[in-house]
Amino acid sequence: MLGVEGKSITEIDEKEINRIWLKHYDEGVRPNIDYPEIPLYQLLEDTAKKYPDKTALIFFGKKITYRELDEMSDRIAGFLKSLGIKKGDRVILDLPNVPQYVAAYYGILKVGATVVQCNPLYTEREIRYIQENSEAEYGFFVEFVYPRIKGLLAEGKLKKAVICKIEDYLPFPLNILYPLKKEKVRIEKSDKVVYWKDALKSPLTKERPEINPKDDVAIFLYTGGTTGVPKAVMSTHFNLVANVYQTLEWVVDRTPDDVFIGVLPYFHSFGMTTSMNAPIANGSTIVLIPDPRDIKRILESIQKYRASIFCGVPTMYAAIINHPDVKKYDLSSVKACISGAAPLPVEVKRRFEEITGGKLVEGYGLSETSPVALGNPVYGLNKEGSIGIPFPDTYAVVIDDEGKVLPIGEVGELVIKGPQVMKGYYKMEEETKKVLVNGWLLTGDMAKMDEDGYFYIVDRKKDMIIAGGYNIYPREVEEVLYEHPAVVEAAVVGVPDPYRGETVKAYIVLKPEYKGKVTEQEIIQFCKERLAAYKVPKLVEFRDELPKSAVGKILRRVLREEEIKKIKG
Repeated sequence: MLGVEGKSITEIDEKEINRIWLKHYDEGVRPNIDYPEIPLYQLLEDTAKKYPDKTALIFFGKKITYRELDEMSDRIAGFLKSLGIKKGDRVILDLPNVPQYVAAYYGILKVGATVVQCNPLYTEREIRYIQENSEAEYGFFVEFVYPRIKGLLAEGKLKKAVICKIEDYLPFPLNILYPLKKEKVRIEKSDKVVYWKDALKSPLTKERPEINPKDDVAIFLYTGGTTGVPKAVMSTHFNLVANVYQTLEWVVDRTPDDVFIGVLPYFHSFGMTTSMNAPIANGSTIVLIPDPRDIKRILESIQKYRASIFCGVPTMYAAIINHPDVKKYDLSSVKACISGAAPLPVEVKRRFEEITGGKLVEGYGLSETSPVALGNPVYGLNKEGSIGIPFPDTYAVVIDDEGKVLPIGEVGELVIKGPQVMKGYYKMEEETKKVLVNGWLLTGDMAKMDEDGYFYIVDRKKDMIIAGGYNIYPREVEEVLYEHPAVVEAAVVGVPDPYRGETVKAYIVLKPEYKGKVTEQEIIQFCKERLAAYKVPKLVEFRDELPKSAVGKILRRVLREEEIKKIKG
């Protein structure tokens, strides 16, 4: 019993809850932690003082020490200060996992500005939305993104862009060979464009604005919603520092000698916290891998650098166990892996643990929770299909439609409270009020809890698709489809896929004059020009009509059920 069954979350104090899950914590994991109220950038500064000569980053063999990384971020802070960027300003960070990402991230924080996370796969339209919504006037961009920000620079919405080349930190001869592998991007000379190496020539600054960790926003993380409009999750310095400490606490046998694989994209909250901020706070070495699809490099890196901790999404682990050469690599150094962003198939967990000898456990989180909120114990009881138990200082209950706590075993909405829960959505007060009630975050996920305090997701947010660990909101894809002149109606659903978890499928009703003239490939190409690759429908089906409710609402659920029936035969 939790002791609060039947009570509303508007009136309960989380301290009233009987945390029945604590008995399943691994030995040494504390249920409560005294979190330091510090700016997020201090994680790097403290480690650089403690381990100045230790390798912080390894990038294609190039090694960067903590002293060098801290100085790079100080120089970027100096550069930003010279532009007049101050506390509260927003700066876009649109890079893959490269050394520039880490240095710029902490440099932005050191001047008191907010890091606006952006996916390098985003199209011009998606980048424009983030720039306009965040009102960021400056940013760091990987070279190949330049054609997509030219318009923003020309219009003056972006005042300056720092262009980062992948080869900047590649050792010889890779730094010479690398550009030959990529299509060369032509960048016009302009006072609005600065190259990373020139930005690094700025005098470093040790000046820091006063930060209120519990109130000042460190990061904007964009997440979708049922409205189809991405929302900027405002994570404070304290939210993120707390989640770093919670994550490190969970891996009870961690040491500064651990080597982390940094392959989860850092622009995503899961990668940012578990594979960048946490290892830096721990004084560990990070092997940076910019392409999460490069399974061969992941295998090589684990073997070469004796990597011990690797956070990823289920598709990564599935790709590793199914790689034709997996047996040729020594993966015995792996001791702990946390899987998130999508359900972890039981068979993938079993085979990965057999191959590595390490532990692979499933966790649960959201951008709104910085992101990790629950997880299976690394060494203790793991329950198949469960997302685990709440992290230290984290409370979770299941509620009914009236907000009242449900008893063990009953299905309702999962709600979470803890130091990692966001401040709110930027410029969206009504949306914030809908999901934050008395400090509780309403996740929108349907769940149940068992007698041991383990939680199970029964159904996800009604319409969200999770493909390869990426969250895709049907409304956003549908809005693009409706822009096509031949489309009269469109619905997008996630259909089961053995590798990606789900695949995006579009159902389309064409205008009479276009029937038989528009192809599936044309629709896919239309989407490719307007959406990031992972959002583009892989399957298209034309129909004469779509299933609808009595009031005319298109029923995505019916379409998905039809697909599942087809698979089951």
